Amino acid sequence: MDVTTVVDSLRHRVQELEALNAKLSSQLAVCHCHQQQDKTEVSSVSSDNLVEKSGKSSFQSKNTTKEKLKGKLPGYDTRIMNHHSKRYVALKVMYFGQRFYGFAAEAQMDPTIESEIFKALEKTRLLIGDKKESHYSRCGRTDKGVSAVGQVIALYLRSNLKEACEISEDPSNQEQYDACLFPSEGEIDYVRVLNRVLPDDIRVFGWYPVPLGFSARFSCLSREYYYLFWGENLNFLAMETAGRKFVGEHDFRNFCKMDALNVHNYRRKITSFAMSPCDVRFEGNQLWAFKIKGSAFLWHQVRCMVAVLLLIGQGHESPDCWLQ
Repeated sequence: MDVTTVVDSLRHRVQELEALNAKLSSQLAVCHCHQQQDKTEVSSVSSDNLVEKSGKSSFQSKNTTKEKLKGKLPGYDTRIMNHHSKRYVALKVMYFGQRFYGFAAEAQMDPTIESEIFKALEKTRLLIGDKKESHYSRCGRTDKGVSAVGQVIALYLRSNLKEACEISEDPSNQEQYDACLFPSEGEIDYVRVLNRVLPDDIRVFGWYPVPLGFSARFSCLSREYYYLFWGENLNFLAMETAGRKFVGEHDFRNFCKMDALNVHNYRRKITSFAMSPCDVRFEGNQLWAFKIKGSAFLWHQVRCMVAVLLLIGQGHESPDCWLQ
């Protein structure tokens, strides 16, 4: 085949391709695919709007139902899981307070021991309702850095019991009272469940069912504080003499941080005071402890009492100074 024949063949093929290209272009010109796509997008948007409106309508309908139920049932709140059995229990908690901003979550600082406990309760699905609905109470509010080995809280927790177990103060049915009061077989192991999710420096080491009238704060008979200090160059006799003067019922407004909005009675009863050495030494310096027991304490009362005793031990104050 000579060169002329090859060129003619190629020219003919080019003409065929140009004709095919023109035909395809004309077909694309009259194609309505993009319009169908636009319609699909519009339909999708309309469908989304319909779903959104439907969702709003459903939400409004649920709200209307809630309002009706609230009107018929005083105290009704949908956040309480009424289909779960519950039990009013006291938990005994210990914690190392070094990294916490105190016990109470109201301090608006994180972390607190209380906030960590409620995170664990929510994570384990033990909490019934919110803090208020659970009838929560605590024995006391320890300050920043303070540790505890016997803090007590009380609240409703989810239970494995088939029926709600509520202990009255004066039960008429002794068998029902005993069955509710004492932990039963098959009940949730609150200690194990909570300790599995709590941080290592917070431990629950006991629980017990309590009557409905129980309050971790107001049912507490006494509270006991230990304050550790190094005993180098201190007059222990003068400190112990002054410490014994705290025993009894006194007005401790000069030994606390004032809380005029919440506290109006500053009289508190100290039932015992003791000072003793510990079995800990460091470079010849021995660790000592104040042991102060009372029915209740004011805000920063223990640390203020200790501050005065240390000033007396250093010779900066008289053992009778706090009575003046």
